[in-house]
Amino acid sequence: MSGKEPDSRPLQDPNALLEQALISEFLELRGYDLRCVGSLPDDERRRLLREASIHAAGKLAEVEARAHFVHELHGDTEMV
Repeated sequence: MSGKEPDSRPLQDPNALLEQALISEFLELRGYDLRCVGSLPDDERRRLLREASIHAAGKLAEVEARAHFVHELHGDTEMV
């Protein structure tokens, strides 16, 4: 036995990359990107990031609901 634990990386949210992409998309549609958001005044930055987070959460909920629906259509009894 080698003493090393196999694949001991910290767990990561499986939707994290999608959430980041949705936030970036939201910002780009409004003429911003993540680099320039940091230079905005605090209140504007918070408002914009809050709106982007709400947008991403809604889209992620939609993706999850569709996945559940597809599983139900196929008669899957166990969800991942």
